[in-house]
Amino acid sequence: MNIRQAKEELKRTVRAYLAKDAAGNYRIPAIRQRPVLLMGPPGIGKTQIMEQIAAEMNIGLVAYTITHHTRQSAVGLPFIKEEEFDGRTCSVTEYTMSEIIASVYRKIRDAGQREGILFIDEINCVSETLAPTMLQFLQCKTFGNQAVPGGWLIVAAGNPPEYNKSVRDFDMVTLDRVRYLTVEADFSVWKEYAKEQGIGGAVMSYLELRPQNFYRVETDVDGMKFVTARGWEDLSNLMTVYDELGLPVDEATVQGFVHHDDVAEDAAAYFDLYRKYRDDYGIPELLRGRAKPAVYARIDAAAFDERLAVVNLLLDGLRGYLKKASSERERTDAMYAAAKAAAKAAGEDAGAAERAAFEDQLDLLEEAERETLEAIEHAFDFMERAFLNGQEMVVFVTELAMDAAAALFLAEHTCERYTRYSATLIIGTKKAGLLAEIERNQ
Repeated sequence: MNIRQAKEELKRTVRAYLAKDAAGNYRIPAIRQRPVLLMGPPGIGKTQIMEQIAAEMNIGLVAYTITHHTRQSAVGLPFIKEEEFDGRTCSVTEYTMSEIIASVYRKIRDAGQREGILFIDEINCVSETLAPTMLQFLQCKTFGNQAVPGGWLIVAAGNPPEYNKSVRDFDMVTLDRVRYLTVEADFSVWKEYAKEQGIGGAVMSYLELRPQNFYRVETDVDGMKFVTARGWEDLSNLMTVYDELGLPVDEATVQGFVHHDDVAEDAAAYFDLYRKYRDDYGIPELLRGRAKPAVYARIDAAAFDERLAVVNLLLDGLRGYLKKASSERERTDAMYAAAKAAAKAAGEDAGAAERAAFEDQLDLLEEAERETLEAIEHAFDFMERAFLNGQEMVVFVTELAMDAAAALFLAEHTCERYTRYSATLIIGTKKAGLLAEIERNQ
């Protein structure tokens, strides 16, 4: 299954495990609530979906990477306790509470969340001394002599052996006590997450053209070569700051995140072209309605890669406008609340300064929203003249519809062409097929 399917299955599991009967007891007793074991390649978002599930379902989350622990921190430290048996005093070894179990109790105490998920990552990569403890944890839901509190589900994640030499196999006894879910990399699913995280247009444009390079793991005589979703995300974050600082992104930069020489070389070359297209086509001026006449002749003769890059550059530019408008909206809402609170606390006259500041901010918001709507209209001007009703328009409209910030803005501000095109063009599920068709026709 892909990471989205894994997330939905985990959410269903949470609902089932936390369901209670009329007496307030869990309908599935804790002893029958099998820990969930997610097995899949590194860097595909296993940790991120745990955070999303906890936030969406308003439950607690305590997460640990178990390879950072020793047996003592996981099980607890031994101490001597005096006890009396048959009239004589004996020294008995006890154990302090596990750091991991204590963290769950702290979460309950500090956040008031009595139900949640205890997530243990890299569970099959533990040291030899800790391996029996992990097996005990999955089989008995305990660390040492301390049990995981009721209402807390156990989810563990691990990597298959082809990705990690330190992997240990689970025996049949353990596997018969867990729910085993296999997760695979899926670019189409990751794209949705990437848009929410603001992954840069250069990376997204490249992966649209080379989806086969989204996630690759290969081994040859020189060793392992790999590319992961995490690598692309971290590279994108660095590229964004490099771009702001005017720093170059060369092949060596890309290789720091993309551990596959062929892919790194190809991506670096594409990023150079992407920045060149941005300058050659004058994207900022184009979005102000001042497109150079020569760009239309160039785009008409351009290859598929270049045309798609220009569409993504337009979308990149629009995201800058949308981000500014969203920031002004948040600032306006905050100042409105402050002005309202000041007027209520100290009277209308005392709130005059806050009210005046709010009115100035309202002007800034209106200006930002006007500029954003104009930029969208100018983008449509270019798209219509450059591509008429070609499939590039399908890509453009689909990306606007899939972008949460753009969809929200266009729901509040009328853009007749967006409404018309989104109603008449195929969007969403057929986009990948349309892109392939465009490429085949070149």
